[in-house]
Amino acid sequence: MVNSPHFFGYSRFGAELTKGKTDQREQFDFATPYENQWKPGDPEYLKLWGSPQWPDEDLLPGFKETFLRYLAQVEKLSFNFIELLAEAFQIPVSSLDPFFNEGRHLQHRAKVVKYPVPPDDSSDQGVGPHFDGGFLTFLLQASPHRGLQVQNLRGEWIDAPPIPGSFVINIGKALETATQGLARATSHRVLSPEPGSTPRYSIPFFQNISQNVRIGDSVLQFSPDILKLKESRGEEVAPDSVNYAEYGLLPSGEVALIGRVKSHPDVAQRHYPDLFKQFFPDGLPAQGFAY
Repeated sequence: MVNSPHFFGYSRFGAELTKGKTDQREQFDFATPYENQWKPGDPEYLKLWGSPQWPDEDLLPGFKETFLRYLAQVEKLSFNFIELLAEAFQIPVSSLDPFFNEGRHLQHRAKVVKYPVPPDDSSDQGVGPHFDGGFLTFLLQASPHRGLQVQNLRGEWIDAPPIPGSFVINIGKALETATQGLARATSHRVLSPEPGSTPRYSIPFFQNISQNVRIGDSVLQFSPDILKLKESRGEEVAPDSVNYAEYGLLPSGEVALIGRVKSHPDVAQRHYPDLFKQFFPDGLPAQGFAY
């Protein structure tokens, strides 16, 4: 990944941070096809979308073709699902057009993630508490392991065990912001497999929105009856996840870039040195790069 200004490619075990702590996982980051359109003078966040790095075809014959076909299918599903959300919220589907103002020619990200059994008992953080960005995440739990947990409105962590033939669908922080909190972003984490177990695998697909949209300028409006649904939830405990709080203030692409920089400081140091210095004034955090 360090070779990609788009944060695509392989990140080794222990190279990613969540809430400042090391995640015990390794992964490949891929995406739907997109040719980078950044040019000098453009906002730096426009560098974030671009061509993924793919494994050598000789090493994994047919992988790229198969995975791109999978991404295209899940992308179609994600937009069908968005239309169902509009129906549930009793708003026209066209209300969502400002968030997809590139004519839906967007780039959506995906990962293939391996959560190994930890080398010792110092940490069970497969990935720490966080929100996803964008609107929706479609997560395929690709092995039978438990480990994924979501945080309910009372602040309790509950298991989301794999169900064969299903996706786990997370609400992203952008959708929460756009719906005035009606659709609450899913605070979630992953615990590492237990000692003596085997690695856990998952494949998340992250539905993006337009990079230049500032959600604070495009908040959706709902009927009083729909807004009452939020009130009926009662008192909510503050979640452990805190990321992507900037969605109401900054363009979506800039929020996404900040999230990438915080998670992958080694990539940021090479490709976004100014942002790296802003968030890591003391240099690379040692705990993010130790096995």
